Amino acid sequence: MTTLVWLLSIWGVLTALLIVLLIYRSTLTMHEEEQLFLSDSDLHMQEEQMALSRKVNKITPYLWGMGSLSGVLILVIAGMAIYQQMNMPQ
Repeated sequence: MTTLVWLLSIWGVLTALLIVLLIYRSTLTMHEEEQLFLSDSDLHMQEEQMALSRKVNKITPYLWGMGSLSGVLILVIAGMAIYQQMNMPQ
């Protein structure tokens, strides 16, 4: 297999993982509230919201990293494909 096919395979796996993380984050934030007006008896709801916030904050760097890698990798793949097409004998 050529280098371009390998890079496309890696990009596909990386992008699929990015999509899975985005779906996971959206399911977490679906239950998150913007504002909570709680009395003393509703402290468990505050703890649940804080736990959700911690989970979202934990996966955010991975989302940024995978998104950046996916973007850079597709640019490299496009550059390589253009370079190979320009250097093909006619």
